[in-house]
Amino acid sequence: MNAFSKDARNAVELAISNTPPAKAEAKPLSLVAFSCAELLAMSLPEREVILTPWLPEKGLTMVYGPRGIGKTHLLMGCAWAIASGGKFLAWKASKPRKVLIIDGEMPGQVLQERLATIARDAQHEPSPGFLKFLPMDMQERGLDLANEADQIALEIVIDDADVIIVDNISTLSQGGRENEGESWLPVQQWALLQRRAGRSVIFVHHAGKGGQQRGTSRREDVLDTVIALRAPQDHEAENGARFEVHFEKNRGFYGDDAKPFEASLTPTGWTVRDIADADMAKVIKLTLEGLTVREIEDETGIKKSRVSRIQNKAREAGLLPNGNVNSDAKLINHPGTSHE
Repeated sequence: MNAFSKDARNAVELAISNTPPAKAEAKPLSLVAFSCAELLAMSLPEREVILTPWLPEKGLTMVYGPRGIGKTHLLMGCAWAIASGGKFLAWKASKPRKVLIIDGEMPGQVLQERLATIARDAQHEPSPGFLKFLPMDMQERGLDLANEADQIALEIVIDDADVIIVDNISTLSQGGRENEGESWLPVQQWALLQRRAGRSVIFVHHAGKGGQQRGTSRREDVLDTVIALRAPQDHEAENGARFEVHFEKNRGFYGDDAKPFEASLTPTGWTVRDIADADMAKVIKLTLEGLTVREIEDETGIKKSRVSRIQNKAREAGLLPNGNVNSDAKLINHPGTSHE
């Protein structure tokens, strides 16, 4: 299946064929320096926030996490919220903006199924043309963002998009080894070109075995925001999309806006709760099952001293009975915070 029409494909081929060699294009670079007084006197537009608090206009961001944790689920939810001017998890779009998702990994059928689920549960729909997909599974060949000819071809598809989601770096950039900073430079230059054109770019990437982003850390140099998705200590494969959201780089926002939280996709939609609430729920559940403080530490990774503090707070709130709890006791639900 080919998502391009014949006319669009011909336009791409014509654009590439009419592009002169790089040497013929080369021209002297014209640079302008501004004095302190000139820069201070300029009337520059405020940089609005597209998705509060972490995606600004002309913003470059990255979301990374281990395979299968739910990165694509997360970014499709963000894309729908941005395109419809709605809300996703704890984040809200300031107004509808046009989004293009470039997907290098997902089969077309799976992409369609996930989109249908979002559309079914959404309160608001994007206007026609505000959310577009460029799935590599439905193209003649894959896209390489490190390749100049592919970048030129992509410009026709980008059109007037405000936000571009690149899902993911590994499948959409074949510019060399991931751990070599130089291999990232052509993609970085493309991203900076998009920023100069007024667009925001969200890169999706995999985490390595140590939990950090895979490959060179040089990618983070020009980024405004870096979001790490981490599996909760008690995460099981059958949990599906469930992860902790941590802001590792947060230019322009801080405090409560930058606090980590846990998100989970359930049969009834997404839920969000503070990490502290999630930890309390775990400790309450395991305490009621009869586990000792040391066993709870081994099970959850929460330090014994913190387990004890959580138990004391739970008892004060009436969520745990005083004294010992046997394994037959019923679990008392912790209300926590929850958002669809």
